[in-house]
Amino acid sequence: MNAILDIKKFKDPKVTAKGEKRAQVFFKTLDTLWFNTGSLCNIECANCYIASSPTADHFIYLTPEDMGPYLDEIDEIAKGPIEIAFTGGEPYLNPHIIKLSEMALERGHKLLVLTNAMKPMMRPRIQKALLDLQSRYPGQMTLRVSLDHFTQEEHDRERGNGSFDIALKGLNWLTENDFSLHIAGRAMFSESDAAARAGYADLIKTHGWKIDAANHAHVMLFPEMDEQVDVPEITVACWGILDVHPDSMMCANSRMVVRRKGEDRAVVLACTLLWDDPQFETGKTLKESLGPVALNHPHCAKFCVLGGASCSA
Repeated sequence: MNAILDIKKFKDPKVTAKGEKRAQVFFKTLDTLWFNTGSLCNIECANCYIASSPTADHFIYLTPEDMGPYLDEIDEIAKGPIEIAFTGGEPYLNPHIIKLSEMALERGHKLLVLTNAMKPMMRPRIQKALLDLQSRYPGQMTLRVSLDHFTQEEHDRERGNGSFDIALKGLNWLTENDFSLHIAGRAMFSESDAAARAGYADLIKTHGWKIDAANHAHVMLFPEMDEQVDVPEITVACWGILDVHPDSMMCANSRMVVRRKGEDRAVVLACTLLWDDPQFETGKTLKESLGPVALNHPHCAKFCVLGGASCSA
């Protein structure tokens, strides 16, 4: 049984509970800019990273007017095209999603869309629009489909009965139409990483999906994000002890744009996971958001530093 997190930890952004200097990550370069397209989702997972559901509206639908200024800032900050990534909620519920996709692609950026590949994506209007985008911007768009486990039983335990079969239909349609595909799974189950990848490999082979299960970018296995489970705080000394470089952390090269309910404009967050902690809201513009990020949250330790995980490709 996991130990409960010490309530003295992760309180001070400068020092740990033991009084040691807390590690921080300095911004290096903008490789990925995430846009949360809205927190509404067609399903409600048992353990959703961002508390999405059919009624969740803490993030309202992002609009082209919200996104445009940030694309302009990228032109000023980045040396060239970067990766634009859409997450949610379910991005294909956003009524502007095709226009938002087009805005990113027409500027030459790579586009990554996180989707459950279920009914919102499979609506005829969306299918037609996706095919059009793919024909006009070949090789620029990848869809990362959430498939929590390679078995129906475990996937449906997380996402609800029948969700596995619906997701497979979406994956098969994307494959039939030659879209670039990745899978996002969860490392919450008992098997090892090798066993999990072998299970995904068998499923991939059965359906003929063009995904390499051994490639960690093609099949990403994310750890569970339980804030109550005890994890060590990351000090400056930890970089050398763990042989991890701060430049490899997500907050060294990515940010996320969200539009909160009741707010008059979008804001920038340091991390895709730390959406409800005010200390990780870094500004209203990209330029304001590029300061150092103190690793003052359990997710920083478990997901990024110790877990070696990243939401970006």
